Amino acid sequence: MRVLLIVNSSASSVTARARVVIAKALSADHEVTVAETSRRGHASRLAQGAANDGVDVVVVLGGDGTLNEAANGLAGTATALAPLPGGSTNVFARTIGLPDDPIEATGVLLDALGRQSIKRVGLGVVNGRYFLFHVGIGFDAAVVEQVERRGHFKRWASHPLFVYAAFDTALRHYDRTRPRLAVHHLDGTIVDDVYEALCFNTNPYTYLGSLPINLAPEADLDRGLVMLSVRTLKISTVLGLVGSALVTNGRRIKRHHLVDYRTDLASVTVTGYGSVPYQVDGDYLGEVDRLELRHAPDVLDLVIP
Repeated sequence: MRVLLIVNSSASSVTARARVVIAKALSADHEVTVAETSRRGHASRLAQGAANDGVDVVVVLGGDGTLNEAANGLAGTATALAPLPGGSTNVFARTIGLPDDPIEATGVLLDALGRQSIKRVGLGVVNGRYFLFHVGIGFDAAVVEQVERRGHFKRWASHPLFVYAAFDTALRHYDRTRPRLAVHHLDGTIVDDVYEALCFNTNPYTYLGSLPINLAPEADLDRGLVMLSVRTLKISTVLGLVGSALVTNGRRIKRHHLVDYRTDLASVTVTGYGSVPYQVDGDYLGEVDRLELRHAPDVLDLVIP
């Protein structure tokens, strides 16, 4: 196979040694070209160019943001995407069953390529941008923004940094005194008192160390989107929901009286009471007052372990 290996050397767990070992391992059975990202959005252009050139597989060694960019470059083409974990959390790579160590994951990937284990899967789309696992609108996006402001700490203390940023955002950087969003569903239902909304293409939401935070157990690459609208940001309630996600696989969340939980959605619209922050696959993208989300079935070839 012709393979393009895209490397984000700035990602939290990418090292020079790992890059060399992975490239050598892939080259044993495949024709491999290596390209390094140099700026935001570069992975998308590299992936799109590879698809235009007839490359069979684009392997991405980087974090979830780099993987998202590559997916946007490959969606709708015949070139497959293969993730390798190179970031601080690697949500999507772990979701599809890859080990969190990039060199160990390369062995699993090579086995999948040898078996030609490639599946056409669905993605989410938000305001024209594809997403692999989720979009966060409101508080969690504000947390991601604070984490990115301290990005130089992610390589050494990624999970403690997220926990610190969550409490710091709740106390100092986000207005938790009023609803910020309305969620409009195709059946005409409007949930108009939303403080935080999360739209899922896969589950889990993220990982806390080795533990998955299962907020949307029904979210799956073969199904429509899941929408979770939270109608409070009281710290005690939020901690209870996170606890349920860690301990009960999220079963209690969908029944909570302050949560609106819907599955298998083709589309959903979110409007803000003023501009609201949002993030896509863990990348903060700024503030908007309207988001159009939809499910795009069978749009990306994905290498499955």
